[in-house]
Amino acid sequence: MYKLVMDGRDTMKENVRQEELLVAYLSIWNNRKVNDGGGREVLPELIRRELLDENAHPRARKPVLEKFYLSIKRVMESSLSEEMKNEIVMAYITELERL
Repeated sequence: MYKLVMDGRDTMKENVRQEELLVAYLSIWNNRKVNDGGGREVLPELIRRELLDENAHPRARKPVLEKFYLSIKRVMESSLSEEMKNEIVMAYITELERL
């Protein structure tokens, strides 16, 4: 019937929301910095690296599902708003499904 057309404002809102999500994610994890300035690919890449435990020494790496559990637990115990927590958890679920 009707076709939803995204205009420039929707894209701008999405970029702002992604930036807010990235800032919220970085506030949970200590010593995580992003030199890339943001963008849509940064948060999924950070989450993928977290799930694969690429920040740890290869012999100390944990299985993906254990990292997923620990990451979700950390997000849920944070002081972020419930909406932000839900969005970060959904980002984790999306990346877990891609692995």
